[in-house]
Formats: sequence, C-alpha cells, structure tokens
Amino acid sequence: MITHDPANADIARFLKRLQWGLIFFAAGWVIWLLGPVLTPFVLAALLGWLGDPMVDRLERRGRSRAVAVTLVFLLMSLLVALVLIILVPMIERQIVTLIDSLPEYRDWLIGTALPWVEQRTGYEVVSWLDTERLIELIRGHWQQAGGVAATVLAYVSRSGFAILALIINLVLVPILAFYFMRDWDLLVERCASLVPRDHIATATRLARETSESLGGFLRGQFLVMLGQGAIYAVGMSLVGLRLGLLIGMIAGLISFIPYLGATVGIALALIAAIVQAQGFDWQLLILIGVVFTVGQLVESYVLTPRLVGDRIGLHPVAVIFAVLAGGQLFGFLGMLLALPVAAVGNVLLRYAHERYTHSRLYEGDRPAIELGGRALVLPPEHRDEAGG
Repeated sequence: MITHDPANADIARFLKRLQWGLIFFAAGWVIWLLGPVLTPFVLAALLGWLGDPMVDRLERRGRSRAVAVTLVFLLMSLLVALVLIILVPMIERQIVTLIDSLPEYRDWLIGTALPWVEQRTGYEVVSWLDTERLIELIRGHWQQAGGVAATVLAYVSRSGFAILALIINLVLVPILAFYFMRDWDLLVERCASLVPRDHIATATRLARETSESLGGFLRGQFLVMLGQGAIYAVGMSLVGLRLGLLIGMIAGLISFIPYLGATVGIALALIAAIVQAQGFDWQLLILIGVVFTVGQLVESYVLTPRLVGDRIGLHPVAVIFAVLAGGQLFGFLGMLLALPVAAVGNVLLRYAHERYTHSRLYEGDRPAIELGGRALVLPPEHRDEAGG
C-alpha cells in the first residue's frame, strides 16, 4: 500500500513553483538583454498578428495563403506610403514654422514666463540664463564641462552605429511581418502542440479571448488615435493656430495613453497661442478650448464606444501603468509588450476569478434539503432558518 506524505507533497509543490519562478525570471532577464535585437521581431509579430484575420478572411473566400498574404501586405504598405506622402510635407512645413518662431518663444520665455515665475516664487531664474554668467559658470567648472564634452563626443561617435541599426530595423520589420503573416497559423499550431493535452481546451479558450480582446483594442485604438489627431489638427488649423497641425498630431499620437493626449495638446496649444498673439487672445484661446472639447466628446461618445468598447477590459489607470512600467523595465520593447502582457494577465485574472467563484472555498459547504428527490442548496442568508 502506497501512502503519500503531505509534507513531501508540499515540498514538491513548492519546488515546482520555485522552478517556474526561476524560468520566468531567466526569460525576463534574457528579454532585457536582447531588447534592441528583439524589438523589430516583436513589432513585426504584432503587425503579422493584426493582419492575420484579414488573411484568413481572404482564404475563406477562395484565395491561397500566399496570395492572401501578398494582398494584405501590399494593402498595409500602400496605407503606410499614403500616410507618409500626405503627412511628411505637412509636418515639414510645420517644423519650418516652428523653427522660424523660435525667437518669439525665446523672447516670451525670458520676457514673460520666467519673470512671472520669479514674481510668484521669489526665485531668480532669468539671471541664470545670462550669457556672461553661463561663461563664468563654465570657466569655474571646466573639468566637469570637459567630462560632459567627452561624453557627448562619445555618444556622437556611437550615433552612427545607432543610425545604422535603425535603418536595419526599418528594413527588417516589413520583411519579418510578411513571414509572420504567412506562417502565423503554423506558429499557432506548433505552440498549441506543446500544451499538455489535459489543458488544451482551457489554453485554446484563453488564447482566443486574449487575441479577440487585444486585437480589437489595438485596431480600434489606432483608429481612435487617427480620428482624434485629425479633429485636433484640422480644428486648430481652422481657428488660426499656426502650429495647430503639428500639435494636433502630437496629441493624437499620445492619446494612446488615456487623458494624456488631451492634456499635453491643451498645454502646447495654449503656449503656442500666447506666443503667436504676444499675449492673451481670448477669442483664439476659447476656440482652442472648443476644439479640444469637441474632440473629447467625439472620442468619448462616438469613437471609443464604436471602435474600442471594453474589449481589453482594463481600466485606463492600468493601461497607463502597464505602458510606463514596460518602458521602465525593458525600454521601447517593453512599451510594445506592455498591452499584450496586460491583456493576457487580465484574461488570466478573469479565469482565476471564475474558478474561484465556482470553488468550494468560495461557495462553502451549503446545507441542502430534499424536495421530491432533488437536493435544493440554500443560500447563506437562509441557512439559519433551515438549521432552526
């Protein structure tokens, strides 16, 4: 007769959990080390995953996998080319306008903003920007300045390799995205083959829920970003803000993080309006406020409910934390992985909550009474009455 020692079972369970913990720690450490190398692969995998549903739809209509992937890849490339053709000249003109306006921003900063800060705080700020004072400061700390200069020169010497790496990544991403789209179903089948057969149904369900929620969220959020950016850019250009197009696009891109896009956009637009008018042009400021109010209303009641909804199931605070934490831990790669990891974690938490609410720990030992041969389980509030 074989007996099981509870103490040995607990030790074995602890060692197994420790083993999995070490595996996850080692995987995170490897990802942190290989972050710059993995970035184009992760970005290409995300593009391939986002394009796979359209490829599958074309396959169901009779196209071969190769033809479907080629059509989707050409469509995505055409959209990127159109965006670049339309936006690059507009952004270039806005940057030229910004450069031409830099003296106005400098005069406003030194002549208006900093004196206002000095009056309110009592600290001398403008004197620190005096040219002679800066020269004397450099002479007094020339050794530290030399160290900084050496650091800057070293960075500049390495920047050539950084630019080369950026060019290589830009070339690699579309190539890798094409292969990911072509072999996505094969990759999914191979991953599924590694799952223990007893858990294949649960793993398939969780993977499907994660893919549907995250895929819908990313596609919808991308359209929301475009919509908000277009509303802000067109609106502020129409009300007469010279840098309205550039500020609107920046606000639209940052709107990926909830509430941050509108906040940054309003701050930049107010500064640009004050400098442009050389003071408070209340009509322009009110019109800018109207543009952002309309943009927020359209985003809250039209764009987000129709395009995004609650597909990822994460609170905006959780989204902000996930993006910032991913960037802090793994840089740009972490920001790319933040929402997928958060979506997987959210699906796992929902599954754990479902298992918990159906467990004996949650339901407890409920008393039951026999009615016509069937057991009726009483809720907790009626247990005392039944027991009495």
